Amino acid sequence: MHGILVLRILGALLLCLAGTLTTTLPIALWHRDGTWPSLLLSLTVTAGVGALLLRRRRPKQELSVREGFAVVTFGWLAFALFGALPFWLHGAIPSYLDAVFETMSGFTTTGASILTNIEALPKSLLFWRAMTHWLGGMGIIVLSLAILPMLGVGGMQLFKAEVPGPTADRLKPRIQDTAKLLWGVYVLLTAVETGLLMLCGMSFFDAICHAFATLATGGFSTRNASVAAYDSAWIDGIITLFMFLAGINFTLHYLALRGRRLSSFWRNEEFRAYLGIAAVATALIMALNHGTIYTSLWQNLRYSAFQAVSIMTTTGFATADYEKWPVLAQYILVSLMFVGGCAGSTGGGIKVARILLLAKHAIVQLFRLIHPRAVRLVKLGSQPVSDEVMQSILGFFALFIATFVIGSMLLAAVGMDLDSAGAAVIACLGNIGPGLGSVGPMDNYAQVPALGKGVLIVCMLMGRLELFTVLVLIFPSFWRK
Repeated sequence: MHGILVLRILGALLLCLAGTLTTTLPIALWHRDGTWPSLLLSLTVTAGVGALLLRRRRPKQELSVREGFAVVTFGWLAFALFGALPFWLHGAIPSYLDAVFETMSGFTTTGASILTNIEALPKSLLFWRAMTHWLGGMGIIVLSLAILPMLGVGGMQLFKAEVPGPTADRLKPRIQDTAKLLWGVYVLLTAVETGLLMLCGMSFFDAICHAFATLATGGFSTRNASVAAYDSAWIDGIITLFMFLAGINFTLHYLALRGRRLSSFWRNEEFRAYLGIAAVATALIMALNHGTIYTSLWQNLRYSAFQAVSIMTTTGFATADYEKWPVLAQYILVSLMFVGGCAGSTGGGIKVARILLLAKHAIVQLFRLIHPRAVRLVKLGSQPVSDEVMQSILGFFALFIATFVIGSMLLAAVGMDLDSAGAAVIACLGNIGPGLGSVGPMDNYAQVPALGKGVLIVCMLMGRLELFTVLVLIFPSFWRK
């Protein structure tokens, strides 16, 4: 692997990060919250390191798949390490490990927080916290594809390594055009949600921060009680809608906005499964909550649908303490944590497409036991799924479960109870945020031991980059020429 090429691209990414940090300075000066010195120092350090890395002599070779994986993984790690500086230097988060945890949670759109009093944070740091979500949602690596041609490298390898899901569809022949299209859709949906939330009574600052968190399926709120603090059915409804939209493959949004394929949503089998799972989960939770938690049908629908969509899309917002719901309702929510959003969305989890294909593969195997000579293919929609893709999905599922088990054991080893350990790992591995027990919707991750936070940071990174991208780096053969 060519290390100089990787370092140059990491330098360019750090310069991009420094550029986004500049957006916090006007907010700091406007609100006079005293954060501008720490923000300026963070920006200077980040830009300085980025410039030093970028000054290295540019190699003539093109970016290979191996360099692509390294850039994505180390790029995300660098963003967390340098993005934590504003919180740490200002003193809002005195522990650098806690600051990295919060920032990694932001860039991976996990939404797990160690903050006990979010509203005490200065406005500029709250905005930066929300910005980490928004950048990580569609992928800072995809955004940076616009500058890769200036470095003399291509971008398709990065796109394959970054975009969530079994495969990465190209909407345009050039990857830079694809990145611009996806970001255009992302910005448009963010602007629309911001406007609607303002119409419902949110301030511009709160509206844009919550829109960032919603479209990124992140879940960082500017309030201690999350969305529940607003106690507004209209706000709950708007956020539920946009969480659902954020969990859909963004290529479908692009096709719909072009007005050519409005029916492309329903023709997409993964979308139908996604809609069906969300609807069935909501209906089951409503049935369990009826009469015991909520007596009003409207209230039951409002809170049950919000929480089901929030967990399934891995957003992690909360409007209710679902730990007070019936145990079976909690079990349904935990099951949704494993499912996640659609491939090509900003959601985490295993992804609906993988779950759908795993179910179909199991049915085909049962069919072959009954009819050994029959030929029956696994299809997604009308397209047969190749053996290579199925092997990749089976491998991913095995690694996901193995990581979940190992992570849960490590957290149990540092003193967490079984429920909290398992819920914390799946909440971070699936990029969800709130779990159960001591990391439930009304709690946070502040009490997790330092070693446990380190484990969860790795889980967040692995979950966001879909395991393979990170795990491939531990093989010695990856580093050999």
